[in-house]
Amino acid sequence: MQRGHGSVRRFRMLAILSMLNMPRQRSVRVTCVLAMSLTLACSGCGIVARTVIDGYEKLNAGALTNPGRIGPLTDTERIWARAAWRYVTNNTAPTGLVNSADGYPATTMWQIGDYLAALVAAREMKLIERNEFDRRLSDVLRFLGQMPLLPDGLPNRVYNTQTGAMSDYANRPGTIGTSALDVGRVLVWLHAIGARYPEYGEYVDRAVLRWNLCELVGDDGTLYATRIDARQTVRVAEIRPGYDAYASTGFRLWGVRVSDAAAAPLAQAYANGVRIYFDARDPRQTGATNALVSAPWLLSGIEFGWRGTQRADASGRTDSAAQADAVYRAQEARWRKDRILTARTDHQVDQPPYFVHDSVFANGYAWNTVGDDGRAYPQLALVATRAAFGMWVLWDTAYTTYLMRSVDALYDADRGWFEGRYEATGGSDRTLTLSTNATVLEALLYKSSGRLVPNTRADGYFSARMKDVFAHPATCLSTAASVEPGPQ
Repeated sequence: MQRGHGSVRRFRMLAILSMLNMPRQRSVRVTCVLAMSLTLACSGCGIVARTVIDGYEKLNAGALTNPGRIGPLTDTERIWARAAWRYVTNNTAPTGLVNSADGYPATTMWQIGDYLAALVAAREMKLIERNEFDRRLSDVLRFLGQMPLLPDGLPNRVYNTQTGAMSDYANRPGTIGTSALDVGRVLVWLHAIGARYPEYGEYVDRAVLRWNLCELVGDDGTLYATRIDARQTVRVAEIRPGYDAYASTGFRLWGVRVSDAAAAPLAQAYANGVRIYFDARDPRQTGATNALVSAPWLLSGIEFGWRGTQRADASGRTDSAAQADAVYRAQEARWRKDRILTARTDHQVDQPPYFVHDSVFANGYAWNTVGDDGRAYPQLALVATRAAFGMWVLWDTAYTTYLMRSVDALYDADRGWFEGRYEATGGSDRTLTLSTNATVLEALLYKSSGRLVPNTRADGYFSARMKDVFAHPATCLSTAASVEPGPQ
């Protein structure tokens, strides 16, 4: 079917006149739709029509406002999602919590956040029905609403998923302190639950109001962890570039006044010719690694679209989008120069020390793989599944397409996704963890619908408490009912 040039000209004129009265974002969307319509008018049906429909579906999923791969999931991608969700079903304990690693009955607040993210993704991608979603979410909210807390009113670092009791790192009954970074993760996803599903908002709010969040924030807005030494609680600044910015966003979403002013000083280095910024503190003095890894930057992109997580750097200012892009480009540059497939992040491994920080830069060196003991473990470097999924969905490039081919078979349909593939040998690390499988689900939900966490939510029980000047819960909490996650 052919149309005359006069019809096309009239079509263009109507489009221009319509856009003169539209907001900019809407006019961009309409421009793209009209351009596709012109393609149909000029080219007929068939392959072109399918291309136009695919383009429209991508627009409808949010391709104009979200970077990377946006569009409906393919049949293969839905298989990937079901495999990731299988990990959750296999590892759900009687308490309603999910094991941090396959068959290991322990979890942290970070991993409770992982589970909430996975649960939202499963519901939105229709992997589960509403009644299962309700049952699972109700179980988690019940736990959070009555979980045992430390004497300072904060969650312990570890809980036994079978009993719900506080545990030490060996999963024996005990208390070891709390992590602001872990709490920040669960705050992000409790906010997201309240915003997406307001019918659960009151119960989300009640859980958060149990926690004495002010104990985790210093007078200057720095996030603090606590540890219990000789039955004494010690506060320690918890600063890990990328992770601290991510966690700060979680606190801001609940009105907690946090600041980047006291964040670790950053220095610059080059990894395969790409300038990156890293924690300038000497790990020999701090006793902690300064590893720059992919995960927090990828989560910030998937969940917030890199909004609200800016922080200072050695050159003045850089936001998380710029840092994330540098972290990505360094890994692509390594592949292009050295032909080493690279997708680096912190992860578990199937041999001692069982957890490593697989970095872009750490302890003075690029591509350093270090344990919590400070030792290097180059043989344990992985092409990490969760890093590969995050990079693939946020950067639509030839490299991420190639990268995904290297990991897209690293799953067992009945168990879930493995941690990754060893750089040195190509063998797979068949460890199964909640964090990796949750990231797979988050990445696929991002592909189908764009960034996952709304900035604001409707007023509810929490905001009503904040407005009560006679019974305000804590001085570090804002009186604002709904807050933005930081500078946009």
